[in-house]
Amino acid sequence: MSDSPLDIAPDARFGPATLPYGVYSTASDPRTRVGVAYGDHVLDLGSAARAQGAPFADVVDGPNLDALLAAGKPVWDEVRAALTTWLTDPAHADAVRPHLVERAEVTLHLPFTVADYVDFYASEHHATNVGRIFRPDQEPLTPNWKHLPIGYHGRSGTIVASGTDIVRPTGQRKPPTETTPVFGPSVRLDIEAEVGFVVGTPTEMGERVGVDDFADHVFGVFLLNDWSSRDLQAWEYVPLGPFLGKSFATSISPWVVPLSALEAARVEQPAQDPEPLPYLRGSQPWGLDLRLEVRLNGYLVSSPPFSLMYWTAAQQLAHMTVNGASLRTGDVYASGTVSGPEVAQRGCLLELTWSGKEPLRLPDGTERTFLEDGDEVTITATAPGPDGTRVDFGEVTGRILPAR
Repeated sequence: MSDSPLDIAPDARFGPATLPYGVYSTASDPRTRVGVAYGDHVLDLGSAARAQGAPFADVVDGPNLDALLAAGKPVWDEVRAALTTWLTDPAHADAVRPHLVERAEVTLHLPFTVADYVDFYASEHHATNVGRIFRPDQEPLTPNWKHLPIGYHGRSGTIVASGTDIVRPTGQRKPPTETTPVFGPSVRLDIEAEVGFVVGTPTEMGERVGVDDFADHVFGVFLLNDWSSRDLQAWEYVPLGPFLGKSFATSISPWVVPLSALEAARVEQPAQDPEPLPYLRGSQPWGLDLRLEVRLNGYLVSSPPFSLMYWTAAQQLAHMTVNGASLRTGDVYASGTVSGPEVAQRGCLLELTWSGKEPLRLPDGTERTFLEDGDEVTITATAPGPDGTRVDFGEVTGRILPAR
C-alpha cells in the first residue's frame, strides 16, 4: 500500500471534496503564502502552479488570497479544477509532491485582507429566543424581522484569525440593580456561532446584486465567532445598534471553503411567510446544510443546524446592496448566530443559559452562565459533499484572557 500524502480516503478531513484555501508560513520559511489543505498536508499553491505552468500562477503566488478573490468566478473555477486534477490524478503526483508540507508544521494566518464587515441576525430560533428573554411580555420578533435581513456594520480591523487570544473587553455597563452605569470588565462575555462569507468580485456604487447573482460575487465560506459582551451591549444599544459590545474581536477560521464545494450541501430554506419583496426572491435554493458544533473547554455544548436559517446568504447579499452600497474584494458578512429549535442547538450562551438563569453544567462538574477567563471556545462544521463525501470547515478557536 502506498504511503504517499496524495493517497487519502475520499471522506478524509480536507479531502478532494473540500480543498479549502488558506495562508500559511513555516518555521523554516516565514513568508506567508497561499496554501490548500489536503488531508494531513498543505499544498503550496503558488509554487505548484508555477511548476505546472498554470496560467493563473501569478494570481495564487502572493502573500494572501486577495488576488485570487479579485480574479472572479471564471478563474476561481479554473483553479479548483486544476487543483482537483493535480491532487487526484496519479500522473501529476511526482510534480505535486515536492510542494506539499505537513499541516502540523504550518502556522496559519488571516487568509485575506478584510475590507468591510457586516453581521446579520438571520436565525428565527435565535431571534425568537432573544426576544423572549428581553421582551417577555411582547411579541418576540420585531415587526420588520420577517420582511428584511436585519444586520449591522461591524469593525473589520478587529477580525482575527483562529487561535488569537481574546482579551476580555472593558466598558460601561448598568446592572439592573444600579441607577447609574459602572465601568469595568464585562461580566457577561458570550460567543456567537456563525458562518461567514467573503466577497471576491466587487461592484460599483449604485449597482445592486440580485439573489441569483450570489455565486458570481461570493468566493467562499468559513466559520466565525462573533464574541459579544452582553452587558456592554445591553447598555449601549438603545436607541442604536451594537457597538463596543461587539467590536473588540471577531474570530474567523483560517480555511476558506470555496462556494463551489458546497453544491451537494444546497437545500431549500425554511418557508418564508410573508413572501419577501421581489428583490429578495431567487430562482435557486441557497439554504446550506452545514452542521456546526460548539465546544467549551473541549466539551460539546451545542450543535446548531445552519440549514434552518430563515434568511439565506444570497438574500443577505441582495439586501446589503439594494440601496446601491458597493461591494469590495475582501468584504466579510456573517450569518448571525446559528440556532435551532432544541436547547442543544442554541448557538450562544445567552440562549443556552437563558441569560444566566439556567447555568450550563459541563461534564467536569463546573457551571457556566457566561465565559470565564481561561475558557476556550472551538467551533467546527461539516457539510455533505458529492457522492457521500464530507466537506470540512476546520475550526475557529479562541481563549479568553483577563481584561487589561
